[in-house]
Amino acid sequence: MYPNHAQRGALARAFGCARVVFNDAVRAREDARAVGGPFPKAGELSTRLITQAKQTEARSWLGEVSAVVLQQSLRDAETAYKNFFASLKGERKGPKLGAPRFKSRKDARQSIRFTANARWSVTDSGRLSLPKIGPVKVKWSCILPTTPTSVTVIKDAAGRYFASFVIDTDPAADAARTPDSDQSVGIDLGLTHFAILDDGTKIDSPRFLRRAEKKLKKAQRELSRKQKGSKNREKARLKVARAHAQVADARREFHHQLSTKLIRENQAIGVEDLAVNALARTPLAKSVHDAGWSQFVAMLVYKADRYGRTLIKIGRFVPTSQTCSHCDHVEGPKPLHIREWTCPACGALLDRDINSARNVKKAAGLAESACGAPIRPESVLAQRNEAGSHGFPPKASA
Repeated sequence: MYPNHAQRGALARAFGCARVVFNDAVRAREDARAVGGPFPKAGELSTRLITQAKQTEARSWLGEVSAVVLQQSLRDAETAYKNFFASLKGERKGPKLGAPRFKSRKDARQSIRFTANARWSVTDSGRLSLPKIGPVKVKWSCILPTTPTSVTVIKDAAGRYFASFVIDTDPAADAARTPDSDQSVGIDLGLTHFAILDDGTKIDSPRFLRRAEKKLKKAQRELSRKQKGSKNREKARLKVARAHAQVADARREFHHQLSTKLIRENQAIGVEDLAVNALARTPLAKSVHDAGWSQFVAMLVYKADRYGRTLIKIGRFVPTSQTCSHCDHVEGPKPLHIREWTCPACGALLDRDINSARNVKKAAGLAESACGAPIRPESVLAQRNEAGSHGFPPKASA
């Protein structure tokens, strides 16, 4: 999104009002907990923190933004508490969550959400018309296939604005346009080569952070020399944030292209479940973070689920780099500098990375047996939604 000066001011007011309502909801909950009283319900908070607050002098400026933005901020607070309590009870997967905290105007990410009740729309000229903000110029990354149910406006640390839409997709329509595939692949992730496939294909690691280190170092040095609170420091901070955003965007684009290619060409994929958190505490931490294995695997997971592919994670303790992919002989651990070795049992010359990829495929049950039949049963029909072209979205129909 490319808002003009007046629209940036209106968005800043909307971000601030949504943040204040969220903080008021958290404060009301904390006050109730401090006195041992019951938590106020959503309806009560809506009346007290929005409807009645607009009539007071201290919160009269809440009326300058769309009421839907404020209501959605209250819903975000309710969702945060529900997730927190579910995490305490062990009902929510993943790491334990802490209690919701107050938001700051200095947070790197600001966002507001408009639902259909806000009556936002896409104009004939391709602009995004938002209530009390106006038609904002937008560069569309894809065509909206259906009418969105909501739109979230996001401002990142680099000062860029994005619009994120929620739409309903039709899996049957995706399946009708997707050809089947009988291919399977085993993937070994590394640092010198980002991904090694079982057929011997090696995909080099772009090392986006390493390549941008000189530029980042210069920008960070300039930031450290600026006086805190000055306008020049804010300009230097934006320069650093934009440099980091370029690295993150390039890495994300690389992950999207590679994961989409693998999902499209293979019906089943085997990958190792790496302990990235543990590897990030080693001397290779910077290179591990630069590779972004977790983000790449997460993309494979959701794309495989959406497009009907089969993704199999093997245990991180499977000795894929110690086992001969020809005779299954396990020799033992080897230092990282050993890239090739000869199997003492069958005499095969093995490439460390390719051998690991083949063992990943075999451990996932995707390799073929001696008679040529696949070990696992044939996978279901793939589902894939082709990416939309650039341009203005047409008028979506319900």
